[in-house]
Amino acid sequence: MRFGISGAFLPDDMDDMTPEICQRVRALGFSGIFARFLKNNPHETPRTNAERVRQLCADEGLDIFQLTGFRQNLIHPDETVRRDSTRTVQAALRLAGWLGARIVDTGPGSMNPAGSWLPHPDNWTQSARRQLVKSLRECAPAAEDAGVVLGMEGHQLVTLESADVTAAILDEVDSPWVRSDYDSANWITRETVFNTGAAIDHDFDALGTHIVSCHAKDIWIENRFVLHLQEASPGKGTMDFRTLFRRMEALSPDYPVIVEGSQTEDLPDVSRLFHGIAQELGIRVLDAGEAVV
Repeated sequence: MRFGISGAFLPDDMDDMTPEICQRVRALGFSGIFARFLKNNPHETPRTNAERVRQLCADEGLDIFQLTGFRQNLIHPDETVRRDSTRTVQAALRLAGWLGARIVDTGPGSMNPAGSWLPHPDNWTQSARRQLVKSLRECAPAAEDAGVVLGMEGHQLVTLESADVTAAILDEVDSPWVRSDYDSANWITRETVFNTGAAIDHDFDALGTHIVSCHAKDIWIENRFVLHLQEASPGKGTMDFRTLFRRMEALSPDYPVIVEGSQTEDLPDVSRLFHGIAQELGIRVLDAGEAVV
């Protein structure tokens, strides 16, 4: 198993990456990052800038597990908008290849103009699913050319509303370059928040080998009227990380588990939690560049 981080003290501009940042990640017990370089437009960023960061991370023994897909809308009914969104993902895949990243993580987008992860009734239509399949099929050749997997992240508020729906869409796309970036909290509901282990088992049973990476964050149900599910740093809620780690390790010891929802001050505790669970379960935590035995 490999452990990585996202957010926290990581910059949103790749030009701000330094050896000290890489060393800080390593000192905390993590071997890779999910880079959200949102200030680096994938259509405009020079290859030399990306290759500088690639070499910097390699020199410091740090993997780039994921790059963001730049929050585009792959389900839009307007073909001009949808094609522009697809071209952005294709450009992100090319940029990720220059960076030496394994995966571009993206959601399907949303018809809600306020944000790509926000609810809208048109997100859950058959039309949205058809548009998403079309977009992902168009992205698959770019992923193969870049040697970077397109990892689709779901949430109950967007078109990939469940593991079952995600599996059906990925089956239809039918490409080894378009897979699932599983998020531990995004499909947790009122019915499953007190039994997250069973929910994780269901999701892994549904998605199987579609999964190539994991975002690990916690969740709980708040004492509020009405229903509110709060996501946050691992160790603060009801997430069954032991089940999550067992299922990820069974898929492949090479796959990254990436911390989400944590602030910088949370990371030492999260590192202790994750390394402790791995030790308890007999899971070997791999360093950057360390081969799977």
